[in-house]
Amino acid sequence: MSAVGVGRPAGDDIGGRCAYQGAPGAFSHEACLDLRPWDDAVAYPTFEAALEALKSGEVGCALIPVENTTIGRVEPAASLVEAAGLTIVSEVWRPIRLALMAPPGATLRTVKTAESHPIALRQCPDSLAAMGLTPVEAFDTAGAARAVAEAGDLTRAAVAPARAAEVYELSILRNDIQDSSDNRTRFVLLSIKAG
Repeated sequence: MSAVGVGRPAGDDIGGRCAYQGAPGAFSHEACLDLRPWDDAVAYPTFEAALEALKSGEVGCALIPVENTTIGRVEPAASLVEAAGLTIVSEVWRPIRLALMAPPGATLRTVKTAESHPIALRQCPDSLAAMGLTPVEAFDTAGAARAVAEAGDLTRAAVAPARAAEVYELSILRNDIQDSSDNRTRFVLLSIKAG
């Protein structure tokens, strides 16, 4: 998903492909596209897999979330980054706005569960409780959106970025369900080479 017409900065020799954990439409995917629009963003199912892809040379860099203003350290990602022996080239703090989405036809009355990555679910427990929804852990925010879309079950919703609703053709039932209005995540860009 390289951006057209966006050139690589002079001296940038780490690019080409940027690994992230999750499915297309995840917050890490959005951060990759924002920070490195000239690279191909490549999805991996786990933080470990994304870091291994970097270490093996399959990709030139990896973007990993390590801290959130609502929940603190993003584990296990932060510990994996510390142990990886890689170079942090840059970092970015991104606002995290959570949306509740479900298959077309679903409403706040029909949905019973809200699926998402455990870290995202920890950012909106009060909102989910106020809507009477049971949180269900999934491997990723956008992965949960994809699973909800594929199931087509009007009782299942996902908590994910609004972009995931577009990618997986879901209806947004409510925007900004994060409990804190200042919900942000710090992502670090990692490389084998020194920055």
